[in-house]
Parts: sequence; structure tokens; C-alpha cells
Amino acid sequence: MNTTYLGLELRRILRDRASLFFIVALPAFLYVVFGATQDGSQASVGNGNVALYIMLSMAAYGAVTATVGIGGTAAVERLQGWGRQLGLTPLPDLGFVVVKAALAVLVSLLPVALISVVGALTGASGTASAWALSLLAIAVGSVVFALFGLCAGLAFRSEAAVSAASGMVVILAFLGNVFVPLSGTLLTIAKFTPLYGYATLARYPVTEGRLISNDGSDLGTDPLWVPLLNLGVWCGVLGVVAVLLVRRGRARP
Repeated sequence: MNTTYLGLELRRILRDRASLFFIVALPAFLYVVFGATQDGSQASVGNGNVALYIMLSMAAYGAVTATVGIGGTAAVERLQGWGRQLGLTPLPDLGFVVVKAALAVLVSLLPVALISVVGALTGASGTASAWALSLLAIAVGSVVFALFGLCAGLAFRSEAAVSAASGMVVILAFLGNVFVPLSGTLLTIAKFTPLYGYATLARYPVTEGRLISNDGSDLGTDPLWVPLLNLGVWCGVLGVVAVLLVRRGRARP
């Protein structure tokens, strides 16, 4: 991996303070509003408490927002001429993709780190393994959503499309059982959406698959293969779509 190019890209992202603020600070703000300040946040849930459950949900949302933005911007940059400039350098296409993927993961760690600190200071608690495995799942799984942003950038070739894709993440987060616990038909539908598998996997070390409801009713338990299958299928679908969009772009004069 070209660490020099990665360093340049990382410094460029860090200089865009306005965008960085929303990427890093918004998930922590949402956690404070919906988690730390709510009654019952200290109630026990599996290997942690409700505050930790909500904190992990918001951390997953923050990581997805960051990776979608980086993936989409990378696609637009490449289609708008930056790819030709890079073609004059020894950096191969695969090296470009690896650098952008690494950049997306590094940037996604910023909101995750901030919300973890805020969570630890405001009552989120759980076992050490629950913290470690959940944060690892958030960091690794977020790479899938770089493909989502990449597809948006390649399909519409516009920074506005990338912004729209980031906005769609909010809708998918609601549909994916991230912001509000769903039940009934909505919960059934949620299991087919991309953020459901990701968020469920991130919270699995805490909940061990137990589905949390607002009113305390028993919604059952998800076996581990459910979020793994969901995330794997969406990774495959988005990967295939990205490849097809790259081929379409090359076919045009």
C-alpha cells in the first residue's frame, strides 16, 4: 500500500473541518440525546447496559456515514479526471482502491473513538470482550458501506449523488433497527436491509442476539448467522454492482 498517498489523502480529509465535524460529532450527539440522557439507560442488557447498546448503534451509524462519503467521493474524483492524473504515476488501480479503503476505515475510526470516549464517560458499560469485539465489528464491517458510496458515485458521477447517498443512510438506519427498536412487520422487513446485519453484528457481543423492544416484550433472538448472512449478501451485491459500473464507465468514450 502506498502510505505516502494515504497520508496525503488523510491530511486532505482532516483539513475539511466542516465535513469532518458532522462525520465525527453527530453520532456522539445522537448518542447523548437518545442514550445517555434517557431514563433506563443503566438497565442491564446481556453483557452490558442499554447505554452501551445505544452507543454501539450510533457508532455503527457514524462509521457508515464516514465510509459512504469517502467511497462516493473517491468514485467521483476518479471519474472527473483525477484517474487520468493518477494514471501518469506508478500507482495501479488496485493500489488506488486499497488506499481509499484504508482511508475510509481510518476516517470511520474517528467517530467511533469519540463516541466510545463519550459513552465511557456517561455510563455506557459492559464486559471488556463486549467492548472490544463490538468495536472491532464496527471497524471491519464498515468497509462494506464504502462500496455503497462507490456505487452511488460511479452511477451518477456527481457529488450531489454522494450527498444523497449519505442522506439515504439515515433512512436505512431507521429501517435497519439502528435508531429505534422495531417490531412486527417492520422488524421482518428490517432484516433484509443492509444496516440491520451490520448493526446487529456490532451489538451481538453485548446482546448475544437478543432483540430489544421499547416496551420490554420478548422479540426473540437472532442467531449469529442472520447478521453475517445479511452483511455478506449485501457485500456481494454491492461489490458486483460496483464492478459492473466500473466496466460501464470504461466502455464510454
